[in-house]
Amino acid sequence: MKTKILFATLFAGCLALTSCDDFLTQQNTTQGSDGSFIDNDGAVLATTSPLYNYVWNSFNEKAYYSMGDGRSNNITARWSDYIYPYTNFTETSLSPGLEDSWNAFYSVVAQSNNVVNRILNSGPGASEAAKIQGMAEARFMRGLAYWYIGSLWNKAIIYTNTTDAAANPVLPAHRVTDVMEFAIRDLEYAAANLAPQASQAGRVTRYSAFGLLSRVYLSMAGLTTDGAYDGTNIAEDHNRGVRNTYYLDLARKAALKCIEGPAELMENYGDLFAVKTWNNNKESLFQLQWLQGSTGAIGWGCNNAISAFFGWSTMVCEVNWGNATYASFDLVRAYDKQDRIRRHHTIATVGEYYPDLNVENGGYTYNVTESDYAKKCNVKKHVIGKLDDNGQSYQQSSGVNTYMLRLAEVYLNLAEAILGNNASTTDATALEYFNKVRTRAGMPSLSRIDYDAIHYERRIELAFEGQYWYDLLRRSYYMESEVVTYLNHQDRNASYEWNEEEECQYEKTADATDVDQATVARLTLPVSDVDAGRNPKLKEAPVAYEFGAREVSVEELYK
Repeated sequence: MKTKILFATLFAGCLALTSCDDFLTQQNTTQGSDGSFIDNDGAVLATTSPLYNYVWNSFNEKAYYSMGDGRSNNITARWSDYIYPYTNFTETSLSPGLEDSWNAFYSVVAQSNNVVNRILNSGPGASEAAKIQGMAEARFMRGLAYWYIGSLWNKAIIYTNTTDAAANPVLPAHRVTDVMEFAIRDLEYAAANLAPQASQAGRVTRYSAFGLLSRVYLSMAGLTTDGAYDGTNIAEDHNRGVRNTYYLDLARKAALKCIEGPAELMENYGDLFAVKTWNNNKESLFQLQWLQGSTGAIGWGCNNAISAFFGWSTMVCEVNWGNATYASFDLVRAYDKQDRIRRHHTIATVGEYYPDLNVENGGYTYNVTESDYAKKCNVKKHVIGKLDDNGQSYQQSSGVNTYMLRLAEVYLNLAEAILGNNASTTDATALEYFNKVRTRAGMPSLSRIDYDAIHYERRIELAFEGQYWYDLLRRSYYMESEVVTYLNHQDRNASYEWNEEEECQYEKTADATDVDQATVARLTLPVSDVDAGRNPKLKEAPVAYEFGAREVSVEELYK
């Protein structure tokens, strides 16, 4: 098992993660909020440590995959109310999960603000280098959280002082372009100030920030017209078919900066999801850091419960809440018949053998070891076995980290940025890194790539890693009608069963049920009634955010 960040007990309890009257009231509950307790470099590390798990916990448990994979129709889950309203486009402002998701991201924002302000107000005991590193880590987290909020709700309340915001919680939301610009400035600060090497395994580095910037720049490229964002170049035609080349070029530069770092692709795709090689491996650029052990031993908030929601049987997981949560027919049929390696490690199909499951009995063969699994394909990627199989999987505590960013995505970001507004490309750099992802999976290299090729690779490579919905949103910023049409032809909730004669080895047996039409309006989630009731300004049109001077020069960052 890879070494994880060790969390001091004092700071493990410093976050208020219970339900609050308002999401803006999620504040630090320790004494010494003026930062006077930060009197050495170790205290800075301890202060930033909870940003790697506790504040992300309620996002990780469900929203990570329900929004990222359920909304985009990688998942069929007819009985899970935290998934099916979003898969079926039937969500309302009363739907379960909306308030939880909104609050989860603002928990990250609030605690990141607390860390920054505590460090700014701290005494002279800690070194200046440690303080800057700590603030850069916090701003990395805040930037990522705002990218999520802006992507899902097309607006966000931007604030930098949690105490002040909590005292006046009725605040207007800001425009999505301002949200993305705020995220970019946070991440550029992180890229300029984070160390090139992590002081502890799992902490983010400048290469993590550059990798994440390559993602966020791609979002901004679709939301703006020409040049650097100045508040006036907001794209209004979402079917214009082209993106802002300024941000496409920055995405290219950021990806190349990231690639300069020490991260490498894992040689075998399956090793990314094997217990012994999962945590903080050489391909990981940012993982949420979860502790190992039972929840009784480690407590709630630092445990990874995802496997419980995908485990389909008590033979493969300590709990089996995922029997009725499985891969959509649209995803199953999307696999190229040559793409056997990624399919095997991502979804369980009839006859596939998994030696890491049911180990004491010689492994587990899907629909053979247990029957009645021919009418679905359960999710394998997060299912790693039981405690007897690997020595670390407890109920709702798998002991493995959550991928938030890995190098394969950055390679695909690079290819997409180079493709830009062209129909296709034979650019040598784009092909080199795009094909590294394909050949690792046993797929043949391509000599020319287009959007469809990149779209396929992103969906299959990153399936059930919470990314696909955001890929579609990014496309909708400049190809809106195409995306809406695509969503309406996905056979959401379609039933299927094993048929070896079909190219994908499965055939559809019934049309989709209980699915509403995808529309432009459905691309944006509603704010929950609870949050809108607390803050009526969330129902109003978003407003511009007033930015100060840039802290980081783009020219210097990419020189």
